[in-house]
Amino acid sequence: MYEFMMTDQEKAFRAEILDFLKKDVPKELIKKMDAEDIEYPYEYVRKLGERNLIGSRFPKEWGGRGLNWSAEVIAIEEIGVLGSALGCLFSLPTIIGEAINSFGTDEQKEKYLKPMLAGKMICAEALTEPRGGSDFFGATTTAVKKGDYYILNGQKRFIVGARGADYFLVYVRTGAAGAKAHEAISVFIVERDMGVEVQEVYGLMGSRGGGTGRIVFRDVKVPESNLVGPLNGGGMIFNRMMVPERMTSAAGAVGTGRAALEVAARYTTKRKAFGREIMKFQAVNHLLADALCSVDAARALVYAAARKVDSGEDPRRMVSEAKKVATESAWLAVNNAMQIMGGIGYTNVYPVERLLRDTRLTMIWTGTNQIMNALIQHEYYTELAKSGPAGRDVEEDSVGSHLTEEKVFE
Repeated sequence: MYEFMMTDQEKAFRAEILDFLKKDVPKELIKKMDAEDIEYPYEYVRKLGERNLIGSRFPKEWGGRGLNWSAEVIAIEEIGVLGSALGCLFSLPTIIGEAINSFGTDEQKEKYLKPMLAGKMICAEALTEPRGGSDFFGATTTAVKKGDYYILNGQKRFIVGARGADYFLVYVRTGAAGAKAHEAISVFIVERDMGVEVQEVYGLMGSRGGGTGRIVFRDVKVPESNLVGPLNGGGMIFNRMMVPERMTSAAGAVGTGRAALEVAARYTTKRKAFGREIMKFQAVNHLLADALCSVDAARALVYAAARKVDSGEDPRRMVSEAKKVATESAWLAVNNAMQIMGGIGYTNVYPVERLLRDTRLTMIWTGTNQIMNALIQHEYYTELAKSGPAGRDVEEDSVGSHLTEEKVFE
C-alpha cells in the first residue's frame, strides 16, 4: 500500500529484492538457521553479492549502486518479513560500510569494502563489551602502538558473525590516561586471521544462525594502515554509524510486524468458532486493527526518517524515534497475531512464534529503546534551545548542542 511513495527506481529495486527472496532463499534455510544447524549462511550472502543487492547506497566505484536510504529501507523491510536473522545479515554491510566508505582510505575500500559488497568477504562489528553495552565510551579493549602496528587486547561480545566473518570493525581505547572518553576511542579493521579468538557462541532466544558470539584479542597485531579514520576519532565514527544501525533495525521490524499480521489475518479467514470464521468477531478484528495502525504509522515514520537522512539534514532524533516506534510496533503486531491465532500460534506450525522470539531482540540491540528515549528527549531540548524567543527559557548549555551520544550520557 506504500508504493505510491516510491519512485520508479525504488519500485524496481524492490522487485529485485522480492525476486531474490523468492528464488534464492529456500524455506529450509530459515528453518535450519532457527534450529542452529547452520553456523553461518555463507551462500545467502554470496547470492546477495552476485545480484548486487548489498550496500546499495554506496558508490558504484566500490560496488554499490549509488541509491538512497529510501531504497535501502524498502529492501530491508522486505527481508525483515523473513525475520531478524536474515535482515541483520543483510544490514551489516550497510552499517560497517558506512564507516569504511565515509572515513576509510581508498586502499581500505579496495581491500575490504569492495569485496564485502560483492559478497566475497563477510564483515562483523565488534562494539559491545562484557562490562557494558550502551556505555560505548567506557570500552576497555585497548590498542597500543608498536612501530607500524597496534597491539590489541580485550574482548567483545554479542558479535553477529563471530563465527563467519572474515574481518571485524573493532572499537578500542587508544587515548592516554585521563583523556576524555569521546576522544580516546579508535576504530580498526581486524582480520580474523590476525589472531581473533572465538571463545563462545551464544544460544539465542531468536535471531539465530548468524554465528553470534564472544571474541577475544590477545596481543593481536594489526597494521597501522588498518586504522579507520583519525586516531582517537572513534566517537565521530560511532555517531555516524548509529544512523544505519537504527535505520536498518527500524525497517526490518516493520517487515516482521507486517508478516505476523498477514499470517494471522489469513488464519482468521479459515479458522471457525461458534459456527463462523473468527474474522467476523469484533474482538479479533480490533486486535488486528490496533496492530495494523501501529505498523503503518511506524512505516510512515521510517520512510520519513529515510528521506530526512537523504536530504542531508540532521536525522538523529527522527532516526531514534523510528527505531523505537518500529520495534515496539512490531512487538505489538506479533503479540496480537499470536493472540488472534490462539494456541496454534504458540507452536512452530506457523512462523509467528519464531517472529516473536526474533522481535524481542530488536528492542535491545543497536541501543535499547530506553536509550532511544534518552536521545529523543535530548535532541528535542536541544532543538527547543535553538528555536528562538519561544525557547529562551531553556538554557542551551544545560542540554548540549552537539549531536553525540557521549553528551547524553556523560
